[in-house]
Amino acid sequence: MSSIALGLVLLAAVCHAVWNLAAKRVAGGGIAFVWWYDVVSVVLWAPLALLVLMRSEVGLSSALLPAALVSGLIHVAYQLALQTGYARADLGVVYPVARGVGPVLSMAIAILVLGERPGWVAGIGALVIVAGIVVVAAGRSIAGRHGFRAGVAWGAATGVAIAAYTLWDSYAVTTLGLPPVGYFLTACLWQVLLMTPALLRRHRESVGPVIRAHWREVRLIAVLSPLAYILVLEAMRTAPVSLVGPARESSIVVGSLLAWWLFKEPDPLRRTLGAVVVLAGIVLIAV
Repeated sequence: MSSIALGLVLLAAVCHAVWNLAAKRVAGGGIAFVWWYDVVSVVLWAPLALLVLMRSEVGLSSALLPAALVSGLIHVAYQLALQTGYARADLGVVYPVARGVGPVLSMAIAILVLGERPGWVAGIGALVIVAGIVVVAAGRSIAGRHGFRAGVAWGAATGVAIAAYTLWDSYAVTTLGLPPVGYFLTACLWQVLLMTPALLRRHRESVGPVIRAHWREVRLIAVLSPLAYILVLEAMRTAPVSLVGPARESSIVVGSLLAWWLFKEPDPLRRTLGAVVVLAGIVLIAV
């Protein structure tokens, strides 16, 4: 992986960890909260997305809307599974499981199905990153925390969605050649449209209270969530998804350490050890 691609992925990891901390603070927001940050994301990023699409002949192709629709469907499942997990368990359980399952699946499918062949040193680095994530997520003290089983279950479901959208979006920006900013924002618009009927039918009363109580978190996520994933999509244009997937999950190190600091979740020494292991894997990928 080139140093530029790795730098994009690591910056994305920091952005991703920060917005997940904001999402954890609104664990009870449910679909209304997810809907709001998708709406604000569309509003904030639409000018840049339109500019990119107007300057890209490929971006205006007939593939954009259907490809973005598939991505939007998967991302809705991902967002709702993640938010449900945060409502039922600690961030220190849900986040590591989700970010660990996702890269394992995406890397395996990329190698076995898509035929990607990363170098053996980089491949070992990807496995070392996954091992570091396991170190961060493991530990008997965390097993006794709030909602451990629910956290593992919802974290795993989130991880499956992560693997699905990672592989599909890699196909969209590489094989189809769709521009990352325009593609992601089109998918985000689909997410808003897909969630609106259910929101109005079952959760209409929560729309106002959620934005009044959590507008700061909505605004933060609306900026950082698209930025994090657009950076990843840009990296996928020049680096194999079998390496980008594990490398971006270095966010688990930042997220777990911040969860210990801000939410007083346990085991700082184990989290630090896991961080060192993940950093070693990143170094191997960058070789």
